This record gives sequence, C-alpha cells and structure tokens, in this order.
Amino acid sequence: MSHKNLFFMSRHHHLAVLLVLLVTVCFVFQSSAQQLKPELYSGLKYRYIGPPGNRTSAVVGVPGDEMVYYIGASSGGIWKTGDGGINWFPVFDNQPAQSIGALAIARSDANIVWAGTGEPFVRSNISIGNGVYKSTDGGKTWQHKGLALTGRIGRVVIDPQNPNIVLVAALGHCYGPQQERGVFRTTDGGNTWKRVLFADENTGCFEIAMDPNNPRILFAGMWPIIIRTWGRESGGPNGGIWMSRDEGVSWKHLTGHGLPDPPIGKVGIAIAPSNSKVVYALMETGTPNRGVLWRSGDGGENWQLVSYDRILNERPHYASRIMVNPADENEVYFAANSHSITYDGGITTERSHWSGDSHDMWADPLLPDRMMISDDGGVVITLNRGKSWKRIKLPNAQMYHVAVDNQIPYYVYGGKQDGSGYKGPGTASGRNDAEWQATAGGECGFIVPDPVDPNIVWGGSYNAGFTRVDYRTGHQKTVKIWPESAYGAPAGILKYRFNWTFPIAISPFDHNKVYAGSQFVHVTTDGGASWQVISPDLSTNDQSKMDYSGGLTKDNLGVEYGCIVFAIAESPVEQ
Repeated sequence: MSHKNLFFMSRHHHLAVLLVLLVTVCFVFQSSAQQLKPELYSGLKYRYIGPPGNRTSAVVGVPGDEMVYYIGASSGGIWKTGDGGINWFPVFDNQPAQSIGALAIARSDANIVWAGTGEPFVRSNISIGNGVYKSTDGGKTWQHKGLALTGRIGRVVIDPQNPNIVLVAALGHCYGPQQERGVFRTTDGGNTWKRVLFADENTGCFEIAMDPNNPRILFAGMWPIIIRTWGRESGGPNGGIWMSRDEGVSWKHLTGHGLPDPPIGKVGIAIAPSNSKVVYALMETGTPNRGVLWRSGDGGENWQLVSYDRILNERPHYASRIMVNPADENEVYFAANSHSITYDGGITTERSHWSGDSHDMWADPLLPDRMMISDDGGVVITLNRGKSWKRIKLPNAQMYHVAVDNQIPYYVYGGKQDGSGYKGPGTASGRNDAEWQATAGGECGFIVPDPVDPNIVWGGSYNAGFTRVDYRTGHQKTVKIWPESAYGAPAGILKYRFNWTFPIAISPFDHNKVYAGSQFVHVTTDGGASWQVISPDLSTNDQSKMDYSGGLTKDNLGVEYGCIVFAIAESPVEQ
C-alpha cells in the first residue's frame, strides 16, 4: 500500500469521523429537547445470568408429604417445589415485598399458607417488608392481609384446628420507636387484627411458640432492638419470655423462677412436641456470660440454666432459632454461625456441620427424620435425620454491588453475600455455575474492573480487605491501605475507619488512579503499592457514633461503622 493511498484513506477516515460527530451532536441536541418515549424500552427485558444463589431466611414443608416444600428467600420471594426439591418455582414474584421472614402452613388445610415479610435476622443492610400475605391455593395466588407497618415478621403460627386464628410476631422496622410491633392476632383469617402483646415502642417480638398439643398455650420471645447506621443496641428491661394461656388474648411477662434478670436481648423459644411440658429458651444475656440456654420441665413455671455455650447463639441478632425434634424432647437443634445439636436436653452440645450461618429450621411433625435448615448458602433438606443432606441453591444471589467492564462481550462483576467477589460474562445462561469465577474482593465489597484494561480488577471486602487481580499473570495481591485488623474493634479506635462496604472508584481521566474511602479519601497511582491521603477527615468525627455496636452482645465487623466516607465519584467533565 502506497503512502498516497494511506494518506487518502486517513483523510477519508477523518471526514467520516467528522460526519459521525455531527450526526451525534445533532442527535444529542434533539434528544435533550425531547422526552424519550417509554415504548423505546419495551423491548428490554431482565434475564437471569447468575451467579448461583444463596441466602434464605424461612422454610416450611407440608407435614407428611415429602414432595412439597416452601422456601422464603432473604431478598428473593417465595419458592415452592412439588417433587421433593428437584425443581423449584417462584410463587411470589408479583408481590411488592420480596424479603421473607416467616412461613407457615395450616395443619388443617395444607393449601392455606401464610408469609410474613421483612427479615428478622437483622443487620444494617437487609430488607424490611410490608406485612403479611395469605394463600388459600397452595401459593398460586396471594392476598395482602395487612400489618403493613410492622417492618419485620419473625414468626406466624396458626391454630391447628381453626385456620382463621393466626398470631404474628412483629419485630418492627427497628430503626426507631414505633407502635406497630409486638404480637398481633386475628380470628377471621386476617381480615382484622388486634395487637394483643405490646411491651414498649422499642421492643418487638421475634418468636412465638405454640403448644402443638394445646394451642391455648403460647410463648413469645420479646426483643428490645434499635438499629442505627452507626450501631445496633440489643437488650432492655422488657426483653425475655412472655406467656399466654388463652391462645394469645392475654399475656404475662415471665420473671424469676430460674430465668435471668434483665436486661435481656433476643430470645428464641421451642416446645417439645412429644412432651409439651418441656420448653427451651435461647436467651441473649450479654457480657459477662449469664447463660445461653434455659430449660423448663413443667410447662414454663420453673426454669433451669443448662448451658453457657456461646456457640449455640454466637451472633444472636443473626440467628437465635431453636428447634426440638418432634420424636425426642432431648434432641434440640440450634441455628447460629455454627449449627449445633444436643441429644441430652442441652447438657452437652456438639457441632453438626450440617449448616453454617443458619437462620430458620423446620421438622416434619409426622415424619421426624425429615428436616429443613435455611442458611447463607441456601437450604439443606434431610429425610434421614441428618445422615445425608440435599443442598438447594436458588437463583436468588444477594449481590452488594454490580459493575461491568468494557469488553465485547462485557463481563459483570459483584460481591455475593457470604461468598467472594464474582465475575461472569454478560452472555451467561444462569444455568451453569462454571460460568462464574471468583475474582478480586469479598462478599460485601465494591468489585471494580479497570475501564481500559479489563485484565485488572480491584475488589474490597470486610476488615478493610482490598485486593487487585491481574488476569494476564493470574496473580492476586493484597493492596490493603493500612495493615490493621478491625475485627471486634469499634470505629473510634481505628486509624482509618473503613466500612464493611467501603467505596472504590477509578478516575475517568487516568485508569491508573484509584480512589478508596475511609473517613479520608485515599489514592494510588502505582497499582496499590502505595497510598496517599488526599483529603481531610470528611466525616462529622462524632465520637458518640463510633463506639461498640451490638448492645448486650458486641458485634463489630465494620457493618455499622459511622463517620465514614460512603461513596466516591470523580467528575467526568472536569479533571
């Protein structure tokens, strides 16, 4: 090719570019003067691409029917199977609330299913709901049955003979004082409700246990809880166990007789179906350890402290479920970070390794070897009392953030709850786990691909974790800004306050310039080898908002760190 031809090709190329620019400018001016018509978007539809899902918060099955189960996802609605868990179908997608806190099936009619929305396993980054829903056709259709302001529903119980009598444990939204919390009761199938138990405006109900042999006997676990962006406060004078002997019409706060003195935090309760006189209570008592598990052998009149084992209720706000096997009053299961079991009524306990970060549990009252556990990894089902389990993963992954790169086809990036940073093609089918791979960062962080060089990916995580991956070499290195572990530490004593999901941003003018935020803005231009602080403390630096979080049980993982930079963006217009 001659230089003359090259020149003319170049000249024509410049002319073509100029024409394209003129057309583009005209289009921009025309677009700015007109509103885009909604029908232009009519061809755009969401499709599921992955990664495989995880976190669930409620489970229930039809007693005696090994084929039918329901799963309530933490932020993915309700799923049902009719073939023993081989195939699952979403049955709640048309409803406005998708965070499920409780599921219940009427013993007298398996077509009657209740769902309480809003997750009761609280952190600062979970969803609230809008009350309770009822299905009378096995989940095909749903009716909203009120209690819209209750925020989070911890439990729904149904009279075994009369399905019109239903009680709801309403925790509240928990972000401040409110009246719409406590125990609510209906006698007409949810058309009208009466609040039958109210402790105070900062205390909600997490748990209700109904005696399966005498529905007039009920126990409620009341939980004083306030969630702020800079910390949780669990525990108070009205926390603890309340009891009803008239199916929820009236209640009495149980104190003394072996129970711990206030303050009390979150409470889980379970009645042994094989012997209703045996009642267990998992109670948050704080530090120093005043006990974890109590047992009554006379229907709640007197209680005995049987265990100080904190592993049974390691992070109370995130679990506190307890379940007794229907066939054995001494076989008890505990949902917590580590799933545990006792075979002697709580005197000794062991780790089951069936589940981790567990939330809800269900056991078939007619087939006691059949059980379900919900956890951060999905759901596990056993038909042989834990000898083997089937793991269920739904297409409901909780993603903290989402980003895309500029490849063709593009890749999608995000941190998956209780997983890692993930990377997958935009063309993914969503049916193959292998389409997705771990990348930089962790579950809660921003995962940010380089806009110029997609081989480079930056990712944040909890404990101020920060990594950078180079796919050319396959090398992942830590680029943590400051070598300090924040586990267990309040924000106020740290040099740099990095939130659980601290911000990461790349300059639109220089892709080698990467920003991150603590209470300061940090920047690197050498691939994370060194960092500079380029701002003053941009927070209010209010020491009252940088103390320990958790209340009775201290829990400091950076989730509730206050006085921090939460978002960073550099102007794309002016450098």
